[in-house]
Amino acid sequence: MRVPVTVLTGFLGAGKTTLLNRLLRTPDFAGAAVLVNEFGEIGIDHLLVERLTEEVALLEGGCLCCMVRGDLVRALEDLAARIAAGTPVRRVVIETTGLADPAPILQTLMTDRRVLRGFALDGVATLVDAVAGAATLDAQSEAMAQVAVADWLVLTKTDIAAPGVAAALTARLRALNPGAPLFEAASVPAAALLDAANISAGGRAVAVAAQPAPQAGRHDRSIESFTLTFDAPLPWQGVSAWLGMLALTRGESLLRVKGLLNIAGEDSPVVVHGVQHVFHPPAMLAAWPQGHDRKSRLVFVLRNLPREVVEQGLSAFIAATDEKTIMEVR
Repeated sequence: MRVPVTVLTGFLGAGKTTLLNRLLRTPDFAGAAVLVNEFGEIGIDHLLVERLTEEVALLEGGCLCCMVRGDLVRALEDLAARIAAGTPVRRVVIETTGLADPAPILQTLMTDRRVLRGFALDGVATLVDAVAGAATLDAQSEAMAQVAVADWLVLTKTDIAAPGVAAALTARLRALNPGAPLFEAASVPAAALLDAANISAGGRAVAVAAQPAPQAGRHDRSIESFTLTFDAPLPWQGVSAWLGMLALTRGESLLRVKGLLNIAGEDSPVVVHGVQHVFHPPAMLAAWPQGHDRKSRLVFVLRNLPREVVEQGLSAFIAATDEKTIMEVR
């Protein structure tokens, strides 16, 4: 069985190490191996992670989003060897530098064959500072990407934020990533930050898609979130070809794609999930959620990619597939 990996991200000063220390004290994160990344030649953050486990490693030499992805793979390979030799590791937590765009990290975890033999991406928890978060989102594209790819959003420093500031930031975060549950760091249960895949497949994707996604605020115009809904069953050949083309040609703009699809000829729904250039293998659920209307829904979080381009492209692929099917029947 593969070991689940949780990615803990958030901009500089968001409180990642503080939350990590708290999580490591809980039974849910017992037996966790921790990989910590610090930008620069000399790491500091790993000294602040309480050594409740011996499996704490520092990835040196730069930001996880670029220079040390090879180090990440090597660290996980080394950890896999130790697990095979009997080291009891139940989970891996990767704490990224605050400067990292997590998408390349996720691509490594989702596509590298050496990693996939022993590990499986569980989810991304993004921390946002309630005091400085709005200004950071305005100024830093990496912070926007961190929020957009999150499976869970965790708001920190709410106790010292000015009245109304945390509420306004919460509304903005929900607009940027309507599918991610949002918690306050002081009260979030450790168990709530586990099993993102099961939450998405089992119901959260359905709940997210059940209503149109809100639009991003005036400072977030380069990022747009929306939902496409389809009444009739979709042809898998057309949808999969279109998703592949979109990831190949405009992957840098696909911050997140999630969908629950009614595929022609199938009795059960299909879940799709992608980050930039990489899509998880589609997963078929055992059955439709009780009371679901069986409409297909695709939720997008895009950067610098107009909605109409996505809609027109998908419509064209579906139409082409339908025409081919008609011709083959004839």
